Amino acid sequence: MNYLTEALAWIADPANQSGPNGILARLAEHLLYTLIATGGAALLAIPIGYAIGHTGRGSGLVVGATGAARALPTLGVLTLIALLAGIGIGAPLIALGVLAAPSILAGAYSGVQAVEPSTVDAARAIGMSEWQVLWRVEIPLGLPQLIGGLRSAVLQVMATATLVAYVGGGGLGRFLFLGLKTQDYPQMLAASLLVVALAVVCEGLFEVSVRVSLARKAARSRSPQLIGG
Repeated sequence: MNYLTEALAWIADPANQSGPNGILARLAEHLLYTLIATGGAALLAIPIGYAIGHTGRGSGLVVGATGAARALPTLGVLTLIALLAGIGIGAPLIALGVLAAPSILAGAYSGVQAVEPSTVDAARAIGMSEWQVLWRVEIPLGLPQLIGGLRSAVLQVMATATLVAYVGGGGLGRFLFLGLKTQDYPQMLAASLLVVALAVVCEGLFEVSVRVSLARKAARSRSPQLIGG
């Protein structure tokens, strides 16, 4: 029996699915970590990205900071923050948020920047304030890029959240590190398969969201009267 068959059997075993240490519980923890980290990053990164995209000020700093942040070693950031903040769930969530922020910031910024200047000028010409231009024109038309940034952030955090178990947290990484400690390679492979499956499902949901937002953007572009509606 090869490792893949054993891993699938491990996942299908009812004894591994329920309980506080079962697959369902660890899956819920993994999703919660991803939601908290990306949600916290989005609350900070989206307004900053919109402000920079709308005004055009600080764009060079955003590009440089985004590239530098993406180059940070994940395990190194997590370990450093854990040492500074102490072992616990807070440290890895902060580290995951730091890793998620660049993609979200870039998505918000590029979405606003991608709006046709003529569309923005038309909105101003009919008397819209700068806030209305941003809220009614630039944000809706830039939504596909923002969703793309959120998708990149969520998938990166989801894959990296396995490391939360490295500093004593939960999630699907628990199975990975436990399998490594006990040399239970089917369990390690099972954990990897669960993370991949979760990422594929999320990717599909984001793909649907992107298609819907692109369809709405096309409708707005064909119907100028919708601006400000």
